[in-house]
Amino acid sequence: MKSFFQFLTEAQSQASMQAKKLNLVSDGHGGWLDTRGKFVATTEDGKLKFTDKKKKKVEDEKPAQQKAAKPEPKADPKKAAPEETAAKKAKADEGGEGSGETTETLTVAFGRFNPPTVGHGKLLSAAKKAAAGEDLKIYPSRSQDAKKNPLDPDMKVGFMKKMFPDFEENIVNDAEMRSIFNVLTTADEQGYKNVNIIVGSDRQSEFESLAQKYNGDLYNFDLIRVISAGVRDADAEGVEGMSASKMRKAVMDDDFDAFRRGTPKELNDGDTQALFDAVRSGMKIKAKKKEVAEMWEIAPKFDTRGLRDQYVNGFIYKIGDIVESLHTGLIGEIVRRGTNHLICVTRENYMFKSWIRDVMEYDEKSMDGRMRDSKHPNTLVGTTGFLKNAMAATGTTSIKNFINKNKKRK
Repeated sequence: MKSFFQFLTEAQSQASMQAKKLNLVSDGHGGWLDTRGKFVATTEDGKLKFTDKKKKKVEDEKPAQQKAAKPEPKADPKKAAPEETAAKKAKADEGGEGSGETTETLTVAFGRFNPPTVGHGKLLSAAKKAAAGEDLKIYPSRSQDAKKNPLDPDMKVGFMKKMFPDFEENIVNDAEMRSIFNVLTTADEQGYKNVNIIVGSDRQSEFESLAQKYNGDLYNFDLIRVISAGVRDADAEGVEGMSASKMRKAVMDDDFDAFRRGTPKELNDGDTQALFDAVRSGMKIKAKKKEVAEMWEIAPKFDTRGLRDQYVNGFIYKIGDIVESLHTGLIGEIVRRGTNHLICVTRENYMFKSWIRDVMEYDEKSMDGRMRDSKHPNTLVGTTGFLKNAMAATGTTSIKNFINKNKKRK
């Protein structure tokens, strides 16, 4: 049996390993600081837990609010007006954050960000502009695999907050938000009347068709707008042509300089190296070894011929295979193979279409059973196997998913 000291040491080492990957430094008391010296996380249950900055912000403001509550000498209303206007404007600029109130319109950006790049900054800026002072939420997808999604969600969010500090409080790390449907149904339940979805120009039609198709069924909005963040030229230099595919290719080629050009100036060299190493580790590439998979698997946009050859010859994406959309996070069975696209149906019987370059094989089929092996039950939340175990434990025979289409909006 392990001693308490051994258990504590192992827990600390796990947190230390995670912190090392994120380039964080210990404060010597269980806390962790980023490269700017800001306190960002603590060690809990052997893992890093990032601080809730919104809560801290509210607590920090309490003394100031109490002080402001004390009677003050009456001021000239004409002189106070500009200050009041500025305060209202500041509150609008914050999108109501920290107030706990929901605005009528929610602006969302849902994407892989794997890895996040300087090009994603353009997407976030477009989202902020569309939000126009109302609520803005950025949802990184939960997908992870060695080929196209090397960073796990927690690590990805950690790097995104360093790369885009102006959006630190808008980036949401929620394990339940696995697809764009999860995001939209949650927004509907929270009482939003309208939603803006910010996407790249090459994904606008896909999101437009999907989001509008199920409005009134899965969720109910008065208005859904799918807004392009701008045209991206894959052959262009700098921000305009930067993509996660190029970043993964740079890691595969062991080209740190090319990788560095894809990160914003807010990320220093040390953090950039940490991101490079994290992507390389996630892709299971050993130092000095470049070839771990075919280019069409890691960055299909750079080897469309290789991808198509595999598809046409029937080696990948067969009828009946389960795939996940890299854009929307939807998981479904392939029911039709087009010349360069797939028609898929989710377990809930919702249909979606995706280009073959924008999907990946879904690798959690083994978690559909109640047992993860011969001795242990499946306890992984979010999998079909866990659902079956929960239903068996509660005597539930069926689950009906419904949306109250007649609920009143405030």
